[in-house]
Amino acid sequence: MLPYPQIDPVALAIGPLKIHWYGLMYLIGIGGAWWLASRRLNRFDPTWTKEKLSDMVFWMSMGVIVGGRLGYVLFYDLNAYLANPTLIFEVWKGGMSFHGGFIGVMLAALWFGKKNNKSFFQLMDFVAPMVPIGLGAGRIGNFINAELWGKATDVPWAMVFPTDPAQLARHPSQLYQFALEGVALFAILWLFSRKPRPTMAVSGMFALFYGIFRFIVEFVRVPDAQLGYLAWNWLTMGQLLCVPMIVGGLFLIWLAYHRAPATPAAAV
Repeated sequence: MLPYPQIDPVALAIGPLKIHWYGLMYLIGIGGAWWLASRRLNRFDPTWTKEKLSDMVFWMSMGVIVGGRLGYVLFYDLNAYLANPTLIFEVWKGGMSFHGGFIGVMLAALWFGKKNNKSFFQLMDFVAPMVPIGLGAGRIGNFINAELWGKATDVPWAMVFPTDPAQLARHPSQLYQFALEGVALFAILWLFSRKPRPTMAVSGMFALFYGIFRFIVEFVRVPDAQLGYLAWNWLTMGQLLCVPMIVGGLFLIWLAYHRAPATPAAAV
């Protein structure tokens, strides 16, 4: 068993102002995505300025934050937030949904694309390879918060989390998700998108592999207490939400390669 590293969730406190590691992880994810996007901007559209890129990153970041929070409220704990709506604003305590953030980003892409003469999938193909940076950073934030831990296990790398009332040795599922959704997904998309691909192919790869990785990890992750298992004593809300991503990803990849050949303009 490995000892859980005791890390104060508050990275910096200045009087009453507290800066949490969880919030810093979002800044790292957004900043890293912006930096990588700026390096690939000329390949995406040489006429775009850094200011336009910054505008896109801002609106998509808003989609992540607002969509992620509202998604958690709607998908995972609606009754609690209806009983106490002020909890919605306590984001430093965690409670963000990837699937909600994903919907928020898609809505932002639709809106921003219409304003800037870009199709929805042109923007999503460009953005997709950068998203795993934020996903990985977010999982590190979950680990520091000692939340979203896994099931009890006797594997050598199991940990006892301070937030676990039972104080059992558990899978560090946050680190599994960091490795798969962050590192592995980034490598897959970055390498895949280095060559020209037909529109929708990169988006399809993102949806497919995120869905697969998340579905797998959910088998060793404890489901949210207020929901538990939805069916058959193993299906979780996270897995249920990943099914349309996997199916949709496969369909987009099939459609991309049956509609048109790869062109240099499609490279991201």
